[in-house]
Amino acid sequence: MPLPNSLATAEEIHTHLVDQLNLALRRPGMFGGEMALRILIDHLLFVERQPEAIDQQQREWEDRGLWTSIGVAGAFCDLIPGRNYEYGMASVYAEFAQRRGWLKPDEVLAAGAYDALRGRVRQWAAEDRTWPDVTVEFGAPSVLFGGSNPLYGKTLGYLSEDPTQPMVVFHLWNGTASETDSWPPDHEQPLLLAVRFGEGPFRRSFTFTPEGERRKPQQTSPECG
Repeated sequence: MPLPNSLATAEEIHTHLVDQLNLALRRPGMFGGEMALRILIDHLLFVERQPEAIDQQQREWEDRGLWTSIGVAGAFCDLIPGRNYEYGMASVYAEFAQRRGWLKPDEVLAAGAYDALRGRVRQWAAEDRTWPDVTVEFGAPSVLFGGSNPLYGKTLGYLSEDPTQPMVVFHLWNGTASETDSWPPDHEQPLLLAVRFGEGPFRRSFTFTPEGERRKPQQTSPECG
């Protein structure tokens, strides 16, 4: 079969893959979950002639307690209830994308605003909060992982204008007291479960709200193995 007269250039392929990755990070379930993110990243690194970069990142994740037999998602299974760990997983891959220069944030915080957020967010999260509380206090997120419907959980990522600074991540949940995947949820707005940031051990990067402590899964979700 003859090839088309004109194939996409390497630059066009790279741009397309970056755009697809940014869409998949925001709605991972629609694109195939963690495997889809991994495939897109593998392709991008092939185009950039650095395929070994993801293996190095995986070793770093493993050292931090972020890599499991089923990938990054498994690290969230006993911390975040229901399917909401999928958005947490996406936020970790987004941090990798940020360091590679691929992530396209919707907003970034000025240095002063970002420093103020980091300086007080752990104390602020010592009380129960909702999605509107987060956005009123800190503004619109740099990246919304998940949809805008308040009846579903989601994750919010905040970035500094300085790309070397880590993302500050807010994990929000909406569900029911009896079954986390049942419908309709109990709450009009998602509840803040935890704030996460930092490069140290994964579990130590979390600050749980009182609600987040109450909502920790009592047993690992079947989807996580």
